Amino acid sequence: MDYFNGTDAHCGGAVGAMGSYVYNLTSSYADQKNEVNIVATSLAMLLLAALLLAFDLLAGAATLRPAARLVLSVSLALFLPVTSYLFSEAKNDVPGAAAADAELPLRARLILAWMLLVELLRKKVEATVTGTKGAGGGGPASRTGRVAFLGYLVFFNVHGAGRKAVFGVLWVFAAAKLVQRVAIGEFVKRSFAFGKNPQLLAGYMAQTLERRPRRDDELMTSCKYAVTGEENLEREAGPNGYLVDLHKTVAGDDDAVVTVGRVWSLAESDQLLVSNPKLKRLCLSYALFKLLRREFEETPLTAAEAADCRELIFRGLCNDGGAAAAATLFEVFDDELGFVTEYYHSVLPVMLASPFFLLVNYIVFPVLVLGLCLMTIVLCGNGDIAFIAGSIKRDNYAVSFGLLRMTRCLLSRVLRSPSALFSSIDLSITFLLFLTILYEEAWELAVFLLSNWLTVSMVSDYAVKPPSRLRRAAIRGVQWVTNRMSRRNLRVKQYSVLWFCRLPMKLPAAAVPEEAKHYIVQYLAEYDGAVAPLSAGRSAVARNALRNASRLISSACESDSVAEVILTWHIATSLLEVRCPPQKEAAAARSSTVATRLSRYCAYLVAFRREMLPDDVDCTARVYGAMTTELKRELGLKGYYFSTDATRYGKMMAIAGGQEDDDESAAEETTVVRKGARLGKALMDEAAGGDEAAVWKLVADVWTEIVVYVAPARDAEQVRAHGEALARGGEEFVTVLWALVTHTGIARPAALSV
Repeated sequence: MDYFNGTDAHCGGAVGAMGSYVYNLTSSYADQKNEVNIVATSLAMLLLAALLLAFDLLAGAATLRPAARLVLSVSLALFLPVTSYLFSEAKNDVPGAAAADAELPLRARLILAWMLLVELLRKKVEATVTGTKGAGGGGPASRTGRVAFLGYLVFFNVHGAGRKAVFGVLWVFAAAKLVQRVAIGEFVKRSFAFGKNPQLLAGYMAQTLERRPRRDDELMTSCKYAVTGEENLEREAGPNGYLVDLHKTVAGDDDAVVTVGRVWSLAESDQLLVSNPKLKRLCLSYALFKLLRREFEETPLTAAEAADCRELIFRGLCNDGGAAAAATLFEVFDDELGFVTEYYHSVLPVMLASPFFLLVNYIVFPVLVLGLCLMTIVLCGNGDIAFIAGSIKRDNYAVSFGLLRMTRCLLSRVLRSPSALFSSIDLSITFLLFLTILYEEAWELAVFLLSNWLTVSMVSDYAVKPPSRLRRAAIRGVQWVTNRMSRRNLRVKQYSVLWFCRLPMKLPAAAVPEEAKHYIVQYLAEYDGAVAPLSAGRSAVARNALRNASRLISSACESDSVAEVILTWHIATSLLEVRCPPQKEAAAARSSTVATRLSRYCAYLVAFRREMLPDDVDCTARVYGAMTTELKRELGLKGYYFSTDATRYGKMMAIAGGQEDDDESAAEETTVVRKGARLGKALMDEAAGGDEAAVWKLVADVWTEIVVYVAPARDAEQVRAHGEALARGGEEFVTVLWALVTHTGIARPAALSV
């Protein structure tokens, strides 16, 4: 206490009051029995507060990655019992504090404030959609129990009228946020626009498929896919889903359903949509998102629906062909998967973003909460407003002394007084928690205003209601901001089995080449499963026949395991890249870029994302393990980990050309490493003969077929793998392809052979 006697410039002549505050706050540290626990908990709270703020600042989205969510969920799960114990210890620390009418010690009140603030931040680890796998928080019952317990601590343990008013306001905020979140969860679960939409949409789609031939130029304008409003149609539960009456609505409004065709037709004449074609494409992405949800919720698209969607995508959306059409197509599906990610894994109810929801959630609801807070303050003062206003100032150090003065006073003594140091840590925790709450509320509003959900809702309203300057200005304003925000391109992780010790801690990523998108779209548009089913490169080899080594090249695609095909062609492509880097011919350079990036991406899938491949996970692991074992045997441990690229290339060439006539060697040539090395040598020989561009075109086509071949999901487990990839943030390229082939009904042959 000696450090807080007298006056000080930083403390404004009120050091005595400051000393009383610090003494009361740090009195628990004087008990040697509890000192370690209290200090450790304070430091843990400081770390938790910093983590919450850091995740808010760095995440920058409505979703949180599973790893971060797990860390925060475990931390918050342990927080309540630990702080409850410390609250009890701090409550009984001061003599006479155990009496029923005794005021809580200052440190106990500080711990109670932490408990209330953290309860306000729990939504950070809880997915909005009820029942989402990995959601934290224990459900509404658990959250209700925690808030009720905190209410008991506030209203039965805090006795000063001013203190009770402040803590009562914090508790009202926590209780209101709980009611809001439970209400939103129940609404989403029960709504036909969200929770029950897949079942409703199955009945809707069955009645809207066109039976007459349509020209390519009218496919988009006549599309009946629902964007919004299908929940307003009259419906009846049937044995195989809902029966929907397309001509009757609950409200009697014939214009209730906004379809893709309606928006596309308006976009032909309306200047707002003409000047920003992304608006109509977002509506298409949203309609496709609704269809894709049926795959996650076990009401998959029918063959007729997939055929209609295939016609819409390849003849309607991509009717002009070319690289620009391919880029547009992938943008549509990228936005679609953005909707999927935010629907299933968002910590914010961003899927409800609409002008009406913004009014209710950000104007009406805060006004109601403010009214409850004022009512709580008045009740704490027994209706005497003057008394409670003065009591709030007298009973709370932060109000009476001033938060800024208190901070300056503590910081001026933090190096001289352990008590000031501990007080500074506790105040820092409280400050960080308050700052995190304020930032999160502001960021939530920004996410809503700039979300694609709000844009789709506004465009749907714009298509139905009479145009107005206000609606046009709102849509233009949102799009002006979002168009200037950085948009991430589709990227693929890059990994090579020949990197070895050069493998970085974080795998590099590269943009998907526009030429690769064009190759894939062209291949899918021309695909005819009845004539030539999907294969892992065989049809590409047949189309790009080379003069020599055709048998060896075609045999590289003959395997019952797609992992073997991927690793064989990956080794060959890596060797070809060293020997024949295209430098002159533009066509060869583009094909090389496509081949090498898809090759490294597929190798990454084999090494790190085996659950997304057609093979059984254990089979893929066995193939990959056998390949690495063989490489170590052939190169030696020193050569495997520490050799240069030139040395490694020379040894691989020796493997490709050595002892071809030896029977034992011929048997070993069936291994992945030997097949890859020999395939790479054969491709190099073809390129050396003056046909380098043709070789790279062949390899690029093979990788295009391989990456498309692995895209269809073999079962519900692989569909879940794609959902988990979305939860990790930044969807995998193969997940985008999965959505594309799912919508268009493209699938691998029933047999697993390639």
